[in-house]
Amino acid sequence: MTTYAEKIISFCKEMEFNGLLPPEISIMNPFRSNPEVIEVITKFYKRFYNDDKPRHLILGINPGRFGAGVTGIPFTDTKRLREKCGINMSGIETFETSSVFVYEMIDKYGGAGKFYSDFYINSICPLGFTSTGKTGKQINYNYYDSKKLTDAIRDFATVNILKQIAFGLKKDICFCFGTGKNFKFISELNLEHNFFERIIPLEHPRYIMQYKSKQKDFYINKYLTEFQKV
Repeated sequence: MTTYAEKIISFCKEMEFNGLLPPEISIMNPFRSNPEVIEVITKFYKRFYNDDKPRHLILGINPGRFGAGVTGIPFTDTKRLREKCGINMSGIETFETSSVFVYEMIDKYGGAGKFYSDFYINSICPLGFTSTGKTGKQINYNYYDSKKLTDAIRDFATVNILKQIAFGLKKDICFCFGTGKNFKFISELNLEHNFFERIIPLEHPRYIMQYKSKQKDFYINKYLTEFQKV
């Protein structure tokens, strides 16, 4: 039996983007830039995915600088990695608001063990991007923030979604974090490639934490209601 853990770890180790990016955009590949990331993801996936049970896929946008861009684990900053998953990452401490929301939701679902036994999270584009902000600092950049970048990653996104479906993921329903541009893009790809029978959009955790934080509990309950239907 080849476990989900083995398949996901191999997928991450092989992750590389060979396309041409717009000149002002840089790519983040934590699996190549920090050797400890492979150790971290190996511990994580062997802890939560060491089986062959089918799961539903959740797709975000692309990794951010303080979450998966550092840890290699979607929507998981180093604080949540340590406190909720029991895995330490040395030499760096990151905080990501999306990770806060996701793990509060996971706690209410029943904890990391229960949640990850039912769901697998990644992103439409599994590697993240940065650009130089007005102050000269690197800032997060989404794949849909420019048409040139969207076009550049289209094939990369498609191939990697297909690779992950081949892990044995359920194809009846996929959840999408993001009800606007992210949902539009994955819907277009789905029409072309028939990945899933249905895609359910949910407000993105970052949007909720930035603009709807007073209604956080409402959105957590909305997530749980949708997840418990499948």
